[in-house]
Amino acid sequence: MNALAVIGTVLAIVGALIFATAALGVVRFPDAYSRISAVGTAGGLGVVFVVVGALLTQPTVADTVKVALIIVLQLATSAVGSIALARSAYLTGTRMHEPRYDELDAE
Repeated sequence: MNALAVIGTVLAIVGALIFATAALGVVRFPDAYSRISAVGTAGGLGVVFVVVGALLTQPTVADTVKVALIIVLQLATSAVGSIALARSAYLTGTRMHEPRYDELDAE
């Protein structure tokens, strides 16, 4: 195993951990907006790590172009998808989680 393969494997594992953290956030976060934020962020960041990790295990010029296109499309669609989900949650009247205390509230 060469150094690029090791780095690629580490990046793929980091991407998988980001996805696992997002899955935990979907279960633990109190409202739809927090869950959408977790999934949108992890979807963009996790895919970048996994795809770059896969590229580094067997790098070629053609695969580099494909990975660059995948990253651009994933980041664009992840952001647009998160915005669409949050907007639909807002328009259907989904309530936000009420905090236990308000730090900005004047006492």
